[in-house]
Amino acid sequence: MSNFLFIWRMAWRDSRRSRSRLLLFTSAIVLGIAALVGINGFGDNLARSIDEQARELVGADLVLSASQPFDSTLQTTLRRLGERRSQEVAFASLVQFPKGQGVRLAQVRALTGGFPYYGEWLTEPGSAVAAFREAGPAGQRVALVDDALLAQFAARPGDSIKVGELTFRIVGRVRKTPGQSGFSASVAPTVFIPRELVEQTGLLQRGSRVQYRTYYQFAPGTNVDQLIQPLTARLDQANIDSDTVAERKRQTGRSFTNVTRFLNLVAFVALLLGCVGVASAVSLYVREKVAAVAVLRCLGASGWQAVLIYLLQTALMGLLGAILGAALGTGIQLLLPKVVEGFLPVTVSVAISWSAVAEGIVTGVFVAVLFALLPLLSIRRVSPLRTLRASLEEDTAGPDPLRGVVYGLILLFITGFAYLQTRDWKLALGFAGGLLLTFGVLAGVGEGLRRLVRRYFPSSWSYVWRQGLANLYRPNNQTLLLTVSIGLGVFLLATLYLLQGLLLSQVEISSTGGQPNLVLFDIQSAQREGVTQLVKRNGLPVLQEVPVVTMRLSAINGRSAAELKKDTASGVSKGALGREYRVTYRDSLISSETLEAGRPPFLGSDGIPRVSFDDGFTERLKIKIGDTLTFNVQGAPLVTIVGGTRTVDWSRVQTNFLVVFPNGVLEPAPQFHVLLTRVPDNATLAAVQRELVTNFPNVSAIDLGLILQTLDEILTKISFVIRFMALFSMATGLLVLVSSVVVSRYQRVRESVLLRTLGASRGQILRITLVEYALLGLLAAVAGLGLAVMAAWALGAFVFEVAFVPQIGPLLLLAILTTALTAIIGLLNSRDVLTRPPLEVLRGEVS
Repeated sequence: MSNFLFIWRMAWRDSRRSRSRLLLFTSAIVLGIAALVGINGFGDNLARSIDEQARELVGADLVLSASQPFDSTLQTTLRRLGERRSQEVAFASLVQFPKGQGVRLAQVRALTGGFPYYGEWLTEPGSAVAAFREAGPAGQRVALVDDALLAQFAARPGDSIKVGELTFRIVGRVRKTPGQSGFSASVAPTVFIPRELVEQTGLLQRGSRVQYRTYYQFAPGTNVDQLIQPLTARLDQANIDSDTVAERKRQTGRSFTNVTRFLNLVAFVALLLGCVGVASAVSLYVREKVAAVAVLRCLGASGWQAVLIYLLQTALMGLLGAILGAALGTGIQLLLPKVVEGFLPVTVSVAISWSAVAEGIVTGVFVAVLFALLPLLSIRRVSPLRTLRASLEEDTAGPDPLRGVVYGLILLFITGFAYLQTRDWKLALGFAGGLLLTFGVLAGVGEGLRRLVRRYFPSSWSYVWRQGLANLYRPNNQTLLLTVSIGLGVFLLATLYLLQGLLLSQVEISSTGGQPNLVLFDIQSAQREGVTQLVKRNGLPVLQEVPVVTMRLSAINGRSAAELKKDTASGVSKGALGREYRVTYRDSLISSETLEAGRPPFLGSDGIPRVSFDDGFTERLKIKIGDTLTFNVQGAPLVTIVGGTRTVDWSRVQTNFLVVFPNGVLEPAPQFHVLLTRVPDNATLAAVQRELVTNFPNVSAIDLGLILQTLDEILTKISFVIRFMALFSMATGLLVLVSSVVVSRYQRVRESVLLRTLGASRGQILRITLVEYALLGLLAAVAGLGLAVMAAWALGAFVFEVAFVPQIGPLLLLAILTTALTAIIGLLNSRDVLTRPPLEVLRGEVS
């Protein structure tokens, strides 16, 4: 106890003249902790909101859905599930506003019953929902239309809208539908019509892509999963999917948990950057305290007691920095929901997440102590004879095995934190390895600059340049520290910018000359010739026209899909077994495909078709060439054999398929056709859409230009969140710069007044400082940008498989801004060295 009191008293007394510097360098962890607490708190609030609003995500307790009308043999059983149920038929279709001749692709939902049972269906006027439900059984042609669709065509309640062959009176504007995000509404806004009238629209053609749903509401406390468990096998056999509140909660939570974990890793980089600053600043701080430590050793204090004195100072300052960071991070929680609210299916209720605050504070203190240990370990090796020596290196130089242990603990902590965020050891090791490589490259660049300048010092250059360059390798230089901290911030910002460009480049190809930008689908076989003539009559090219057949996979090598789903050891993806496949038929490959193994699709001599699979998808199904697969082609079984695999370029704007059949097999099956063309302008697009609605109301058109615009908006918002987190790293790097300059001010003042004593003017000293920090900022920016370009190239080549061409202009601007900002901060923090009189050094009063 007495030993602890001694350490506490000495730490308190010794800090009296250094508290401002201690506060400054430990403030480097504030932004990192703020980012962590902000993201963790947002994740906790989002998870709680999803849990509270899970019923609103579904709008019912149970949803059964299928691409075909439910099997008649199941109707009685399904009716017995519950009396409160609603039915819906949903499909995509072009809709038209006769008043203004406006045409737009929309999601038509033909609905009957009391759905949604949970959540607020917000309409204007408020009575529109009741009017819609009452009019349905009476056969009145009324519709509820999404607000975005009405706003686009300047329509309002009371106007009419044409869906297929029927014209409906708009009775209300839909502001909000339970479970629907702003993203889905922007791609395909919704039009609600009565279920009783859907057949009269003429849009339900054989082979059309239609979704049939039944919504159920049960008594409170009903275990829905247990209720439908006995029906699971029959539902799977009938290709009916089920969705419960519990399942939707798991799916939604899992999706957004992955996003928050990724953002946590970005925030963690900012924290590590701050800790690098702490380690560097403590190293400079220790150099000033060596004489005091030597005196303590003469008075009987052990080396470890001296270490604990300064470690306690660092821990307390780290605790204060973590508390401030947690408070700032709690405020960040208020901002993030507003940024992403348009893409969230729930309304995030904001509350202080005390678990995130506690985790942030503990993490902040732990990493501050861990990184401060590296320079503090040298204190225990200071000899009492240091009071008579002039060199610290005589005491502390040489290898220290404990430093290796601390380095190991740091690497273990980084890997462990990454694992807690990703729950995947491979990703965690990859993150730690990538971070270590980045730090290593940046540190190598800084160290290389110091050695090069020292070895090839330009002695013939002017006095100002010689002094500025010499500062890059003199004692207490910031070359290594600033290259790592500023360079890492630039690397993160530039990489995220280039990554956004890569993602957009995958869809921007649709806007280049000759590429399709309009897709017509749900074309029935009898309509092929008419739609083709319509396209040509408008002077448009037919770039591609393919048939599409829908089917499901029912067995692999004699084992049914239901059996494979239950067999967890099979390794077959459950999603691949339960999905609906849209396939085409042809005997050759197209330009976006490359034969990987086997042959293109062909009909075997035994009459069994040899199908071609996407090479990557075979891994999900655990199949190989020669395996037998049985498909359910809308009720009829069809046995096939895997005859070959293809590599598909999914970034190409054309119809690509996971499975391709040979000719001579699927021609009699119910099918629809897809046609790709290119329109030169919006006027031609509108004319084609109006003619389609008039002559072929069931045919829908996808405007790829609109999708490109929507994706651009989405990526911009997502990029803003990620860049917002990356800015914490950049700001932390700048804060490290400030703290390192201030902590090393003793050495700077001493050098400055000595130069002034020797005759240097204030202008010369100012220019020397400018040369030093401008060079450091430029070096850090170039190193960070170089790493960013290499990272973006690797992502483009190996992940997105697109050609990477960096945009030089924004990168140069970022380099110029980084250099200028570093130089300005260096000058501002060094300005008081110009005001110190030279007599201070002579009197020994510099502090």
